[in-house]
Amino acid sequence: TTTGHLIYQCGGIDKRTIEKFEKEAAELGKGSFKYAWVLDKLKAERERGITIDIALWKFETPRYYVTVID
Repeated sequence: TTTGHLIYQCGGIDKRTIEKFEKEAAELGKGSFKYAWVLDKLKAERERGITIDIALWKFETPRYYVTVID
C-alpha cells in the first residue's frame, strides 16, 4: 500500500487508474486497498490481500530513477 501510494504521488500512475482501483476494491469490501492494487495484478492477490507473483514497477522523478520490486 505504501509503495503504491509512493508511485502515485511521484506521478507513476494516474488519478483515473487509482479511482478505478478504489471502486473495484470497494466492490470487494476492501476500499483501503486501492494503492496496494498498483502492484497486485492477479485476481487471487486482490481477493486474498497477499502477494503471489513478483511485481516490478519503474518510474522517475526529476532527480531519480526508481525501480520497485514487490
